[in-house]
Amino acid sequence: MNPMKHVGIVLFASAVSVAVASVSADSRPLIIAHRGASHDAPENTLAAFRLAWEQDADGIEGDFYLTKDRRVVCIHDDTTKRTAPIDLRIADTPFDELRKLDVGSWKDKRWAGERIPTIEEVFATVPKGKKFYVEIKCGPEIVLPIQRALAKSGLTAQQVVIISFKEPVIAEVKRTIPGVKAIWLVAYHKDDETGQWTPTIEQIIPRLRRCKADGLGTEARREVVNADFVRELRRAEFEFHTWTVDNPDTARDFHSLGVESITTNRPAFLRKHLDEDG
Repeated sequence: MNPMKHVGIVLFASAVSVAVASVSADSRPLIIAHRGASHDAPENTLAAFRLAWEQDADGIEGDFYLTKDRRVVCIHDDTTKRTAPIDLRIADTPFDELRKLDVGSWKDKRWAGERIPTIEEVFATVPKGKKFYVEIKCGPEIVLPIQRALAKSGLTAQQVVIISFKEPVIAEVKRTIPGVKAIWLVAYHKDDETGQWTPTIEQIIPRLRRCKADGLGTEARREVVNADFVRELRRAEFEFHTWTVDNPDTARDFHSLGVESITTNRPAFLRKHLDEDG
């Protein structure tokens, strides 16, 4: 190898390492409330989102589907089976019928009467300067209705981040709402025979580029996400976010890697522990 080329590579790698260390030392990650303050209140309800703001979350995260009559509603599953007394498929049910369901009592009787909210109602809870991470659970067909709701919401494009596990959704967001950041979500799987985790960072980066994502929202799995992983992600100029972290030690690990946001079910609890670290 050319000696000067070798020096250049070493200097570049050192610069990246310094940059990652600088981010972790000087910046506290945003604390994003997963489905609202869902440890304490029923997930994806206005009660959970309002509680997240009371707990001083930097942002909230909610999950969204289209109803039969093309309303954008906040619920994690594609049916109401887990969180309501009756099992209805979201895509096959009109909004007015879904709206009648109690999605709070499953958590505790004190939350009885909580309803499935619309995206417009969740938009309306977001204070000035706070963030809203919109997870799209269905397909690209929901992107235009979200864009229309955002345009009427009074929120800025900088307050909204759209996230999805589906690459076509991310690509459609960047085409339809280019001013809004789009983060591709990734979970990992371990091969029982080889012990290898996939996807690898070498597989992830081309997919991020292909769907024109602004960054990666990675499962908080330290077996995969380490300093080398983050270095390659940063070198490719992508943002770095993680989910879902309720353990303070895990949060500290990702903070040390320079993560930009941590999604958690327990925003007040996690912030307290990170603040105690100084």
